[in-house]
Amino acid sequence: MMDLIKWSLDAIRSSSKELSWMEERRLEWAPLLASRLRYLIDGAPFIVICDEDRDWFESYFLRSINRKGSHRPILPFISLKSLYPRLNDINSKEEISLLDDMLSISFPNGFVYFYIGKSSSKLCAIAKNRASSYMWLFDEQAENSFYLSSTDENLDFKLLSMFRLFDRTIDAVLFGQVEL
Repeated sequence: MMDLIKWSLDAIRSSSKELSWMEERRLEWAPLLASRLRYLIDGAPFIVICDEDRDWFESYFLRSINRKGSHRPILPFISLKSLYPRLNDINSKEEISLLDDMLSISFPNGFVYFYIGKSSSKLCAIAKNRASSYMWLFDEQAENSFYLSSTDENLDFKLLSMFRLFDRTIDAVLFGQVEL
Protein backbone atom coordinates (compact mmCIF):
# COMPACT_ATOMS: atom_id res chain seq x y z
CA MET A 1 0.00 0.00 0.00
CA MET A 2 1.12 3.49 -0.80
CA ASP A 3 1.00 6.64 1.29
CA LEU A 4 -1.79 9.02 0.15
CA ILE A 5 0.57 11.96 -0.40
CA LYS A 6 2.82 9.87 -2.68
CA TRP A 7 -0.19 8.34 -4.44
CA SER A 8 -1.68 11.83 -4.95
CA LEU A 9 1.53 13.05 -6.56
CA ASP A 10 1.53 10.08 -8.94
CA ALA A 11 -2.17 10.60 -9.75
CA ILE A 12 -1.65 14.32 -10.37
CA ARG A 13 1.32 13.71 -12.64
CA SER A 14 -0.46 10.96 -14.58
CA SER A 15 -3.40 13.24 -15.39
CA SER A 16 -1.34 15.31 -17.86
CA LYS A 17 -1.96 19.03 -17.44
CA GLU A 18 -5.44 18.71 -15.96
CA LEU A 19 -4.15 18.72 -12.39
CA SER A 20 -0.73 20.33 -12.76
CA TRP A 21 -1.87 23.25 -10.58
CA MET A 22 -2.58 20.79 -7.78
CA GLU A 23 0.94 19.35 -7.56
CA GLU A 24 2.20 22.13 -5.30
CA ARG A 25 -0.98 21.98 -3.18
CA ARG A 26 -1.02 18.23 -2.61
CA LEU A 27 0.42 18.64 0.89
CA GLU A 28 -2.69 20.64 1.83
CA TRP A 29 -5.03 18.34 -0.08
CA ALA A 30 -3.97 14.83 0.93
CA PRO A 31 -3.95 14.98 4.76
CA LEU A 32 -7.31 16.75 4.93
CA LEU A 33 -8.87 14.36 2.43
CA ALA A 34 -7.44 11.33 4.25
CA SER A 35 -8.91 12.45 7.56
CA ARG A 36 -12.35 12.89 5.98
CA LEU A 37 -12.29 9.68 3.95
CA ARG A 38 -11.89 7.80 7.21
CA TYR A 39 -15.43 8.90 8.04
CA LEU A 40 -16.66 7.55 4.70
CA ILE A 41 -14.86 4.24 5.21
CA ASP A 42 -16.50 4.00 8.64
CA GLY A 43 -19.92 4.39 7.01
CA ALA A 44 -20.69 8.06 7.62
CA PRO A 45 -22.59 9.73 4.78
CA PHE A 46 -21.33 12.93 3.19
CA ILE A 47 -24.06 15.57 3.12
CA VAL A 48 -23.26 17.74 0.10
CA ILE A 49 -23.95 21.48 0.22
CA CYS A 50 -23.01 23.96 -2.49
CA ASP A 51 -23.52 27.69 -2.57
CA GLU A 52 -26.02 29.12 -5.03
CA ASP A 53 -23.42 29.70 -7.75
CA ARG A 54 -22.29 26.07 -7.56
CA ASP A 55 -25.70 24.38 -7.94
CA TRP A 56 -24.45 23.00 -11.25
CA PHE A 57 -21.48 21.41 -9.49
CA GLU A 58 -23.65 19.79 -6.83
CA SER A 59 -25.75 18.18 -9.57
CA TYR A 60 -22.65 17.06 -11.45
CA PHE A 61 -21.02 15.71 -8.29
CA LEU A 62 -24.06 13.72 -7.17
CA ARG A 63 -24.70 12.30 -10.66
CA SER A 64 -21.04 11.37 -11.13
CA ILE A 65 -19.88 10.04 -7.76
CA ASN A 66 -21.99 6.88 -8.04
CA ARG A 67 -21.96 6.63 -11.83
CA LYS A 68 -23.26 3.56 -13.57
CA GLY A 69 -20.54 1.09 -14.44
CA SER A 70 -18.39 1.90 -11.44
CA HIS A 71 -16.72 -1.13 -9.89
CA ARG A 72 -17.25 0.04 -6.34
CA PRO A 73 -20.26 0.03 -4.03
CA ILE A 74 -22.73 2.90 -4.08
CA LEU A 75 -21.43 5.48 -1.63
CA PRO A 76 -23.51 7.66 0.72
CA PHE A 77 -23.27 11.12 -0.83
CA ILE A 78 -26.55 12.98 -0.31
CA SER A 79 -27.68 16.48 -1.16
CA LEU A 80 -28.72 18.48 1.90
CA LYS A 81 -31.37 20.14 -0.27
CA SER A 82 -32.97 16.74 -0.84
CA LEU A 83 -33.01 16.05 2.91
CA TYR A 84 -34.25 19.50 3.87
CA PRO A 85 -35.88 21.39 0.97
CA ARG A 86 -36.27 24.56 3.10
CA LEU A 87 -32.50 24.83 3.43
CA ASN A 88 -32.42 28.42 2.20
CA ASP A 89 -34.77 29.43 5.03
CA ILE A 90 -32.12 28.70 7.66
CA ASN A 91 -30.97 32.02 9.09
CA SER A 92 -29.78 31.48 12.65
CA LYS A 93 -27.50 29.32 14.77
CA GLU A 94 -30.59 27.87 16.44
CA GLU A 95 -31.96 26.71 13.09
CA ILE A 96 -28.58 25.22 12.22
CA SER A 97 -28.63 23.35 15.54
CA LEU A 98 -32.11 22.01 14.78
CA LEU A 99 -30.91 20.84 11.36
CA ASP A 100 -27.90 19.15 12.99
CA ASP A 101 -30.22 17.46 15.49
CA MET A 102 -32.41 16.13 12.67
CA LEU A 103 -29.39 14.79 10.80
CA SER A 104 -27.92 13.28 13.98
CA ILE A 105 -31.16 11.38 14.52
CA SER A 106 -31.23 10.31 10.87
CA PHE A 107 -27.57 9.28 10.86
CA PRO A 108 -26.78 8.07 14.40
CA ASN A 109 -23.28 6.89 13.37
CA GLY A 110 -22.38 10.41 12.28
CA PHE A 111 -22.16 12.36 9.04
CA VAL A 112 -19.88 14.83 7.30
CA TYR A 113 -20.98 18.09 5.74
CA PHE A 114 -19.18 18.47 2.42
CA TYR A 115 -19.43 22.15 1.49
CA ILE A 116 -18.28 23.63 -1.81
CA GLY A 117 -18.59 27.37 -2.23
CA LYS A 118 -17.98 30.87 -1.00
CA SER A 119 -17.29 31.48 2.64
CA SER A 120 -19.73 34.39 2.53
CA SER A 121 -22.72 32.16 1.72
CA LYS A 122 -25.07 31.56 4.63
CA LEU A 123 -24.93 27.86 3.73
CA CYS A 124 -21.25 27.86 4.68
CA ALA A 125 -22.23 28.55 8.30
CA ILE A 126 -23.91 25.13 8.39
CA ALA A 127 -20.68 23.35 7.53
CA LYS A 128 -18.51 25.55 9.73
CA ASN A 129 -20.73 24.63 12.68
CA ARG A 130 -19.53 21.01 12.64
CA ALA A 131 -15.94 19.93 13.40
CA SER A 132 -16.09 16.95 11.03
CA SER A 133 -16.98 19.05 7.98
CA TYR A 134 -14.99 18.94 4.77
CA MET A 135 -14.97 22.11 2.68
CA TRP A 136 -13.69 23.33 -0.64
CA LEU A 137 -13.91 26.91 0.50
CA PHE A 138 -13.64 30.04 -1.62
CA ASP A 139 -12.04 33.23 -0.37
CA GLU A 140 -11.24 32.13 3.17
CA GLN A 141 -8.77 29.79 4.74
CA ALA A 142 -10.46 27.89 7.54
CA GLU A 143 -10.01 24.69 9.47
CA ASN A 144 -11.06 21.55 7.56
CA SER A 145 -11.02 23.37 4.24
CA PHE A 146 -9.15 23.46 0.98
CA TYR A 147 -8.79 27.08 -0.14
CA LEU A 148 -9.77 28.33 -3.60
CA SER A 149 -10.32 31.82 -4.96
CA SER A 150 -13.75 32.69 -6.35
CA THR A 151 -12.10 35.15 -8.75
CA ASP A 152 -9.90 32.46 -10.33
CA GLU A 153 -10.85 32.35 -14.01
CA ASN A 154 -10.16 28.60 -13.96
CA LEU A 155 -12.29 27.87 -10.88
CA ASP A 156 -14.86 25.66 -12.62
CA PHE A 157 -12.09 23.74 -14.36
CA LYS A 158 -10.34 23.28 -11.01
CA LEU A 159 -13.52 22.03 -9.34
CA LEU A 160 -14.00 19.43 -12.04
CA SER A 161 -10.38 18.30 -11.82
CA MET A 162 -10.62 18.17 -8.02
CA PHE A 163 -13.70 16.00 -8.34
CA ARG A 164 -11.80 13.57 -10.59
CA LEU A 165 -8.92 13.38 -8.11
CA PHE A 166 -11.37 12.96 -5.21
CA ASP A 167 -13.17 10.16 -7.07
CA ARG A 168 -9.92 8.41 -8.00
CA THR A 169 -8.73 8.69 -4.39
CA ILE A 170 -11.88 6.98 -3.14
CA ASP A 171 -11.26 4.13 -5.57
CA ALA A 172 -7.64 3.84 -4.45
CA VAL A 173 -8.69 3.71 -0.79
CA LEU A 174 -11.50 1.20 -1.34
CA PHE A 175 -9.34 -1.08 -3.48
CA GLY A 176 -6.43 -1.09 -1.06
CA GLN A 177 -3.96 0.92 -3.16
CA VAL A 178 -3.67 3.70 -0.57
CA GLU A 179 -3.20 3.71 3.14
CA LEU A 180 -5.05 6.43 5.05
